[in-house]
Amino acid sequence: MTTAHILGYPRIGAKRELKFALESFWQGNSSIQELEATGSQLRHLNWQKQESAGLAFVSVGDFSYYDHVLDHTVLFGAAPARFGLAGKVLAPTDYFSLARGNASQPASEMTKWFDTNYHYLVPELGPETAFSANAHELLVQVDEALATGSSVKPTLLGPVSYLYLSKSRAEGFDRVSLLPSLCAQYAALLAELKYRGIEWVQIDEPILTLDLNAQWLEAFEHAYARIRDDRPKLLLATYFDHVARYIPSIISLPVDGIHIDLVRAPEQLKPWLHALPSHWVLSAGVVDGRNIWRNNLNETLDILEPVSALLGDRLWIAPSCSLLHVPVTLDHETKLDSEIKSWLAFADEKLIELQVLVKALDEGRDAVSDALSQSYHAAVTRSTSSRVHASEVSKRLEKLHEVDADRQSPFAARRVIQQAELKLPLLPTTTIGSFPQTAEIRASRAAFKRGELNEVQYISDMQANIRHAIKQQEFLGLDVLVHGEAERNDMVEYFGEQLAGYAFTQNGWVQSYGSRCVKPPVIYGDVYRPLPMTVEATTYAQSLTQKPVKGMLTGPVTMLQWSFVRNDQLRETTALQLALAIRDEVADLEKAGISVIQIDEPAFREGLPLQKANWAHYLAWAVRAFKLSASVANDATQIHTHMCYSEFNDILPSIAAMDADVITIETSRSAMELLDGFGEFEYPNEIGPGVYDIHSPRVPTVEAMEKLMLRAMEVIPVERLWINPDCGLKTRAWPETVTALQNMVQVARNLRASLQQ
Repeated sequence: MTTAHILGYPRIGAKRELKFALESFWQGNSSIQELEATGSQLRHLNWQKQESAGLAFVSVGDFSYYDHVLDHTVLFGAAPARFGLAGKVLAPTDYFSLARGNASQPASEMTKWFDTNYHYLVPELGPETAFSANAHELLVQVDEALATGSSVKPTLLGPVSYLYLSKSRAEGFDRVSLLPSLCAQYAALLAELKYRGIEWVQIDEPILTLDLNAQWLEAFEHAYARIRDDRPKLLLATYFDHVARYIPSIISLPVDGIHIDLVRAPEQLKPWLHALPSHWVLSAGVVDGRNIWRNNLNETLDILEPVSALLGDRLWIAPSCSLLHVPVTLDHETKLDSEIKSWLAFADEKLIELQVLVKALDEGRDAVSDALSQSYHAAVTRSTSSRVHASEVSKRLEKLHEVDADRQSPFAARRVIQQAELKLPLLPTTTIGSFPQTAEIRASRAAFKRGELNEVQYISDMQANIRHAIKQQEFLGLDVLVHGEAERNDMVEYFGEQLAGYAFTQNGWVQSYGSRCVKPPVIYGDVYRPLPMTVEATTYAQSLTQKPVKGMLTGPVTMLQWSFVRNDQLRETTALQLALAIRDEVADLEKAGISVIQIDEPAFREGLPLQKANWAHYLAWAVRAFKLSASVANDATQIHTHMCYSEFNDILPSIAAMDADVITIETSRSAMELLDGFGEFEYPNEIGPGVYDIHSPRVPTVEAMEKLMLRAMEVIPVERLWINPDCGLKTRAWPETVTALQNMVQVARNLRASLQQ
């Protein structure tokens, strides 16, 4: 019999039940008992779905109230020393203070989970770290699942990946030195799970898809030698890329099976079939855990049937990775075009796909002939649909060799022209784009979408919010203003709604971090811009002030990364289509008199392939896509871009090659550490390092932000520095926003005064 399982399931609920429960608790409107009741209900519903789909196990340990990496930090007693929680049993307020900060400490640093748009909380480890078991929450969930009568497969982030994904603020500290004490805690936990009757534990080691040096490869040998005894069987899970190059190291480990991603890296199947130890299971990740396209079940069976014949019951099948990265269900998509909907599969539908594959492998294809016929029909209609392909887009792409992706003049010449045009002071201040999305704004937008508010009324409401944003910024004394983006639901969805080739869901929510959820649009066809998208709102804002107002656009790479992108053509082709659409918008904004335009690319680093051998190709087309979107601008137009929550130092030449006049980056959580690389590289253009973390409700003081800017001035010439928050302010409230920006502007005034002395 073939075993089907999953590596993890979405936590937030089909209609974001966890998000609303979390935010209610944080606001003091509900109790911890109510929050925990919501969490328990979601877990039990997820287990019921897995049981109903005939999976061999239900997954435990994939649920989190904020982040699974943070959960492991708590699980092993590794809360950062600065929070003063060592040896303490953490209360919920302590747990959330690690994630969100508190009155005395900023939040833990946050960065992208590999090349996804999920953010994890980076563990802070050092010589003072003393691991200790704190497994109560996990064991409660295991016992809950066991009580349902299901077979339970707990999921753990492996010890080597946990250490690798952490950081230390102690210079020269070797995190690998913590491995023995950390593995002692893993061994104790695994022994406890075995005592509870657990047969299998999934232990995720996703760093095996990265370029690892000898020390980290040897760390696997040392770590797993320490957890080889008195434990359940271990399924070593890898995902997001191939791990075949590490086969000799992996097969020497004392584990009992391997999960490999055959969606992202199908080429690794053959070498693994040759090398698989005779007592290991092979978990084949054949259902896409990262995207929402329906599986072509017939093609998948063509791959699996020979493997099943070879391995028998040692073949397991699964999604390629955790289903955390896809929405929960298509059941609530009542407005989605029926043809496009027939091409999609969310998490619930992917469970059904696994069920069909198992039955076909165990009983033959005739046993699931109807399901296979439906799958085939969906694949054919999608590949032949006229709505997928637009001839005018193809023709424009064919002529791209005639389009110059470079600006008219080099940065040094543009800078002189822009300074004369904009007349900005030293250390100019700005924000990243959005201002608080108030309940009134959301209510107005929802009423407009429901048809309860006509277009004239809606535009009037949005213009009132724009007037408020401009008035506040002028009162605060900011130098370059924004219109506030009241009319925008999401920085990708808003643009996608106005581009051809996109479709939108009602409840296709995916967790980004904590309670923050995004609803990625679906790129199903060729992309182009039928009409201007932002000109009206931006020019209205500009009419209200003499100060420059930034046009705010989302860049082509981020539009690509933060959408569910089509898988029937190269990603770079879709990126170039998006670049041409943004290019058209830049041209129209400039014609309308907008002299500063920001093209955000927070996902630029996120799109980087996990293995360096593939970097050059990606960086070449990603840089070209950005430059193509911006190069239509005249020299006098100042082009900004924004990037956040990523490590940039290893791709600085490519960031410089993008040739944005100003780049703003997230640096406050790392205490300006990210800026060091820009200084060492001698980044040539202007840069705005974020001076406060907008994801935390904590309002930073003038002194704290000034300290960060003085640190920035040590590595970047002051004449090329801007002062700004880390990111957009849409998730904050107006009172804290005004106070924080008052402090930020005061920093600029203080520093300007000191520099003039």
